[in-house]
Amino acid sequence: MQDPNQTPTAVLVLASGQVFYGQGCGATGEAVGEVCFNTAMTGYQEILTDPSYAQQIICFTFPHIGNTGTNAEDEEASTSRAEKAAVGAIMRAPITPPSSWRNESPLGGWMEARNIIGISGVDTRALTSYIREHGMPNGVIAHNKKGEFDIAALVQKAQGWNGLVGADLAIDVASEEEFDWSQSSWVWPQGYEDKQGIKKVVVIDYGVKRNILRNLVAQNMAVRVVPAKTSAKAIIDMKPDGVVLSNGPGDPAATGEYAIPVIQDLVDADLPILGICLGHQMLALALGAKTIKMDQGHHGANHPVMDYTTNKVEIVSMNHGFAVDRDSLPEACEETHVSLFDGSNCGIRLKGKPVFSVQHHPEASPGPQDSFYLFERFADAL
Repeated sequence: MQDPNQTPTAVLVLASGQVFYGQGCGATGEAVGEVCFNTAMTGYQEILTDPSYAQQIICFTFPHIGNTGTNAEDEEASTSRAEKAAVGAIMRAPITPPSSWRNESPLGGWMEARNIIGISGVDTRALTSYIREHGMPNGVIAHNKKGEFDIAALVQKAQGWNGLVGADLAIDVASEEEFDWSQSSWVWPQGYEDKQGIKKVVVIDYGVKRNILRNLVAQNMAVRVVPAKTSAKAIIDMKPDGVVLSNGPGDPAATGEYAIPVIQDLVDADLPILGICLGHQMLALALGAKTIKMDQGHHGANHPVMDYTTNKVEIVSMNHGFAVDRDSLPEACEETHVSLFDGSNCGIRLKGKPVFSVQHHPEASPGPQDSFYLFERFADAL
């Protein structure tokens, strides 16, 4: 918690009026967003650069963040438009000097360069408990080196923010141009390798993570990434062997206004389709299901999920604040995965077609590799 002998240089103000004081790090200024908590013990750089966290302020439940610094290889944003994902970071302990042979820049300086505002000295357990009881609140994180804050104005700003419901954020982080991706998985000791795949796969970019693209290349796929609003005709004209609907931020129903008709046409074209996270939610919408806003969401690298297709439990990485309403799934859909934390839907497949999706992140980064088999399953479907 904040040392009473130190002047606070950062605050987190919730729409409820609750205020958390601490020491600022990273960028100065203020940012508004939805406050969520992440339970992963590692991978803070991958988390902060995951485009799915756009317009969110992340409370890290693990107390020590920044110990290994940052490096260029651990970025997850695939384009410069998506480089700043989360707008803020909340930490229990101050950032310590990095201790890792892979470090290239301390976390604080990296956050400042990315315009990500940080606060340390916060009772993150109390904040996490608040979110669990009241849901993910709107909030403002502010960093001022002089410690000067207009709390009333910050509360008003948090209360006046519209939130994520109804927000199409994918269009803000997705690539505006098509591009090819050839980087494969990380191999010791040389790092990432380039490969030329055989099967042609089109990835619709709603905020795609690099490690999704790497796992596709690792399965011998030639990956072409296209913008979020690319038409079904343009994709079909590329003659792909399959299509991937990527992860991304925001409300799936809002992004679905332009994405759903495209997905429906791709399903009708009998193309193998893999949906991930936001892509999973929009595939479900395209097939006739509904999505709902979750109270606290799922954010972490230690979530147990049951795979009904194998009757195995896998530990997965998750990052979503919306979910597919399992009770709304049409007869043509089969539920394949379920969260063992709360029973929420985590996977579907379309009966009779090679079309399936998962709510969790099979590429992990950070997190366990239990779900890498989904990329093999997709490769088999091509």
